[in-house]
Amino acid sequence: MSYRPVGQPNVGPERKLESVKTAEATAKLSFLERAQLASGDAWSPDPKNPPLYLDLPKKVAQPAILAKWAPNGPLDFIDQYIPKLRRYNKIAIDVGDQDNLLPDTAKLHDVLDRHSIPNTFEIYAGTHTSAVADRFQNQVTPFFSKHLCFQTSCQQTASAKGVA
Repeated sequence: MSYRPVGQPNVGPERKLESVKTAEATAKLSFLERAQLASGDAWSPDPKNPPLYLDLPKKVAQPAILAKWAPNGPLDFIDQYIPKLRRYNKIAIDVGDQDNLLPDTAKLHDVLDRHSIPNTFEIYAGTHTSAVADRFQNQVTPFFSKHLCFQTSCQQTASAKGVA
């Protein structure tokens, strides 16, 4: 099994994405295809490229566009955010055992562990989007309910830990 490098786009659906001419047409795309467009919108916007005003990597690599995408992989930028990540009470990471992001997600967990940043790491059965509604309802929302806090007392606790 091969994995694409962190920060490298999935260039497989390029023909289908190139055929999209309206925002309404994006509703017919798969989740991963819409994610590719969202990435292009965020990382390589192009005001001179109607109708979606973004650039996407093509089957033939375009170095200028790839250079815009590459630094957006979490493993590429995590080191600069270690001090800010220490402010979190807990971080939860999960990934499917059939997800092509599994190796990179495991590396992300290792980086957090190496820096003693509290986190949990779970590998669930499935792909990137398997049972996503169930996971949000039964794992993500309860996790946030338990660990998110916007009260002054939480901020004071973070400050006391030396991470103001």
